[in-house]
Amino acid sequence: MPMRLRMWMYDLAREQSPTLDHLRLLLDMTREAGYNAFGLYMEHRFAYPSTPWAHGKGCVTPDTVRTLIREYPEVQIIPFVNLLGHFEGMLYTEDGKQYRESLMQGMQACPSKPEFVSLCERLIDDVADIFSSEIIHIGGDETWQLGACARCEDKVEDVGKAELYGSHFGPLARRVIEKGRRPAVWGDMFLDYPSALEHMRKETLIFDWHYFKGPLETAKAFMGKGFEVVCCPTIQNYNAMWMHLPQSEENVRQHAQVAADLGAYGVCVTTWEMGLFGSYETLLPAIRACGDLLPLSPMNGGERGSGGEGAFLKSYLRESERYEEWARLMGVELQSAGGVFAPDGHRNRLKSRLLLYSNPFLAWMHHAEELCGEVGDKALDVIERALAVTPNEATKGISLAARSAIEFVRLAEAARKEYAAGKPESAIGKLSPARQLFDDLANVARRTHERIGGSLADIERCKAAKEHVERVISRIRQYGDGILGYLPAFEMIAHPKFVPHDQAAWWLINRWGNE
Repeated sequence: MPMRLRMWMYDLAREQSPTLDHLRLLLDMTREAGYNAFGLYMEHRFAYPSTPWAHGKGCVTPDTVRTLIREYPEVQIIPFVNLLGHFEGMLYTEDGKQYRESLMQGMQACPSKPEFVSLCERLIDDVADIFSSEIIHIGGDETWQLGACARCEDKVEDVGKAELYGSHFGPLARRVIEKGRRPAVWGDMFLDYPSALEHMRKETLIFDWHYFKGPLETAKAFMGKGFEVVCCPTIQNYNAMWMHLPQSEENVRQHAQVAADLGAYGVCVTTWEMGLFGSYETLLPAIRACGDLLPLSPMNGGERGSGGEGAFLKSYLRESERYEEWARLMGVELQSAGGVFAPDGHRNRLKSRLLLYSNPFLAWMHHAEELCGEVGDKALDVIERALAVTPNEATKGISLAARSAIEFVRLAEAARKEYAAGKPESAIGKLSPARQLFDDLANVARRTHERIGGSLADIERCKAAKEHVERVISRIRQYGDGILGYLPAFEMIAHPKFVPHDQAAWWLINRWGNE
């Protein structure tokens, strides 16, 4: 049977604030690249009528969605709603915390709370009223906190996690069916708890995601149980300074091949986490290339996609030679520097430690040895060459962010050496340029927000990083001459929880206090 669904998914939830025109740009590309569906992954970044207490600045509104549905009738705009895991944007609000599974931990709501189940039902009603799509995706992935609260723990002891999970999602899927739509869920937790599938109607689409291999075995298993499957590769940007380009293309090829061979319902190319100095503009050529790689829809006779080897780079080349060279440097050659730039399955450690925790010195503490050595030298060489050929402001911003991460680590290490040598003023001199570095990064984030609806949080993260640098400079000035009777380790004086005279760092020893 020819593949019916050819789609890519936009990660609105990771701090994106697109305007109507930004979304029109994405949907223009979607239509031109031959996709017949556009996934809007929403979490808390959609203004559900049922959650007025969670409408953060710049979230997408129902009116915007209705306008897009009217203007792009040939593209199915599919809502991705999260109804258990990945609910953190709701949970960490004053009104939403009542639904949590655990206090200040994780990202899961509690399936045993009737008030949460009622909210899930209202959210389904909301999207069924606003979206016209045949499919409504109700989430279900990465629910690792199943059984964490006392109420759920008791249920798990009685019936097991599979029953707890299935008895939550089964009725929600039926509610979607009662609305005249088709429910969809992520497949990963059904691999952990296969008996939970007994709760799901066979109309339910299983979105089978694997980002580092193909889905052959799992897709066959789901289909063998009577479910239709959507194969879900990803463009690997969440774990890279920009994108692991060859690995992304290979992952898409793997899923496209399995979808064609098994006659899967479709393919959904996922994209994740354009916060932390990502920019959707720079992914558009890759997403276009994916359109060439996927099996074609019934209107095209269901034939295999036409993209040849190196389709991603060829797509950037169609934009310009400079764009192709930039993509090759940042997406292929940068990996060869090794260390934190090499491909792995983790959210990028360098970007996270630099900006995600309001303490950029974490990047120094964990990466100083490699970034002040050969790995850093190789990476800087590639990044500088990429900066020399950037074809637009979006690519320049990404390369500047990558260079700035290395530069900050090197500034911090130079400051540490002077501090350890008893030269506090010299240490301050080494560290001071970091303030301008974070000002410049904040400007990059601000322009990304204006151009394509990028992360507002990135702007604030840069401000927080600069403030902490200034705090550390002040501490070095106050305590770097040994006035305390001891010289705190640089790791200590650079830590947000540093307290003078707490020489034993009790805040660190008694870690349970943070729980």
